[in-house]
Amino acid sequence: MAQRRERLGKRTTASTLERWCFWALALGSTRIAVDSLPASFRASLAGWCFGAVWFLALPATLVFALLRWSDAAGSSGGQLLEIVRDQRVPVSILVFTLAEMGLYQVRYRLPFAARVRALGPVGLPPEVREELHGAQSFLEQTEHSLRQRRAAPASEQLERALRVLRSEVAREPADALSFRAAFRQAQQLAEEQLGAVRRSETRRTLESLGAAALIALGLRAFVFEAFRIPSGSMLPTLQIGDHIFVNKLHYGVRLPFDNLRIFPALPPERGDVIVFEFPDDDPKSARQDFVKRVIALPGDTLEAERGHPVINGWAVPFCRAGRYRYGSNDGRPDEWAELDVEFLDAMAYLTLYAEDADPGYEHEGPFRVPAGEVYVMGDNRNDSLDSRRWHRGAGGGVPDANLRGRASRVWLPLSRLMLPIMGSPRLPDGMSPELMRGVEQCLQQRPTQTRPPREGAEAARGQGVKG
Repeated sequence: MAQRRERLGKRTTASTLERWCFWALALGSTRIAVDSLPASFRASLAGWCFGAVWFLALPATLVFALLRWSDAAGSSGGQLLEIVRDQRVPVSILVFTLAEMGLYQVRYRLPFAARVRALGPVGLPPEVREELHGAQSFLEQTEHSLRQRRAAPASEQLERALRVLRSEVAREPADALSFRAAFRQAQQLAEEQLGAVRRSETRRTLESLGAAALIALGLRAFVFEAFRIPSGSMLPTLQIGDHIFVNKLHYGVRLPFDNLRIFPALPPERGDVIVFEFPDDDPKSARQDFVKRVIALPGDTLEAERGHPVINGWAVPFCRAGRYRYGSNDGRPDEWAELDVEFLDAMAYLTLYAEDADPGYEHEGPFRVPAGEVYVMGDNRNDSLDSRRWHRGAGGGVPDANLRGRASRVWLPLSRLMLPIMGSPRLPDGMSPELMRGVEQCLQQRPTQTRPPREGAEAARGQGVKG
């Protein structure tokens, strides 16, 4: 036994030595390969790596950590973290920009900055390299001011000082004493003749921050906005806690403080998942954003039989895929529901029908969809506050003016990163293989007729496809 342990110990030691030798040879080969590259290429590679680590990876990591921290804090994080959770895209842009600005201010003192030629001559103290960069910016701004003052050209003394400064900036190796003397002389003459040419660092920082804020607000107002799914009314398409992007351009750009839209593309199509402002009758109520699926368009008559939509007397076809178990966000125990694949126009999507549904859902409607509105339903048909139940059960639609945009993609959690909401139906991770096969079989059995007839047309009620 002792001899066996001794042989095993020798074998383990040998394996460890082999691994260390392998990595040493790999690192050595990489170093030799890099050293064999041209010096200019090595300098460019070092600059790219430096920028990727400090000005891309690190700010992105800070943003990701902030978002994870805001989620972990829950409702106890206060109003500030609530803003972070609700407005993730603008906050992410601002935090990323602030991190970039902070790192830029100390870029010459970051690790490995002394080897990056893009920051100035290698081998000089950080403060001298920073002054050289400042001198280059000063020269560019001064020359721009001189071009704007064509009627009053620069004096010969200022021209000579600028030529001396250019030569000192370009000198290799740099002479710190001569450079600083030339820089001070050029700055003094420029301020006497051109005013304050060089903007202060504080002003530049504020301008950069203002630009980042305008970009974030512009993106949020006109292009994309981020929303968090707080409830299970759109299960299984959207999970509780999903963070989604909403395309605000899809139905036309809505001007701020007005209901006017530029390049409108209305109404939405059947099957679209839309985000909209809840059409509340009480003007004093707080504004709420809902996310639902468009089922009926202007002129349609909508009914529901046990949650299944019937449009203009035609039952939307569906296929039973299996039983689906899901939880809620209000403390109730997990529930079982029938999982169906529904086919409407060009869309195919997943829907849930709770097994213990309220008997009041046996039949709902009919609801006539007026012009300028669409009727919506949640994919979790028996656990959704939607058009069927608005206005005390009288039904109601979403006016065009209330549309915020079309749901585009899920961007959090990472397991569902950039999952298209309007794409092919996809179950969340962890579902049983039988349920996944049931969905695939339903998609293969897509019916030929999926478009509702026009109002008043002769139509028989469709039947669900047995999965």
